[in-house]
Amino acid sequence: MELTLTPMTAPELDRLRGPLVQGYADDLVAHRGMTPQAAVERSVDQIRESLPAGVATEGALLRVGRVDDAEVGWIWVTLPTAAAPNQAWIHNIDVHEEHRGRGYARRMIQLIEAELAQRGVPELGLNVFGTNTVAIGLYRSLGFEVTSQQMAKRLTPGS
Repeated sequence: MELTLTPMTAPELDRLRGPLVQGYADDLVAHRGMTPQAAVERSVDQIRESLPAGVATEGALLRVGRVDDAEVGWIWVTLPTAAAPNQAWIHNIDVHEEHRGRGYARRMIQLIEAELAQRGVPELGLNVFGTNTVAIGLYRSLGFEVTSQQMAKRLTPGS
């Protein structure tokens, strides 16, 4: 049972878009202090702007991870742009809950790295929230290094 990546179809993106929007919105609430409504609005807007043509968006690699016929997760990467000419970017990686803990995220990243290397892309970047220690450990074990760091402190209004 080997994991493979296949191009995402429009119906698959339609099905996965709702959980993607909600997951990003939940992170914005937890880590940026946004209200749930504002977070959902921002999430919808950013995803719509990033994928204006859905799976056909130029420079977007949307891949579904499969083991045999079972969908185990997916990854979204953008190819280098004029603003970052040497770096592809992981926007999202998700392993469906019932398939977690089996190394599928690691394998999806390794496979996308191989695809990017074939395209001549020299670097792959990503963002991760500082509280996501499991993901940070995975990324470090794959050779990712911290290249910048943001910090924030929540303040109590009126204090």
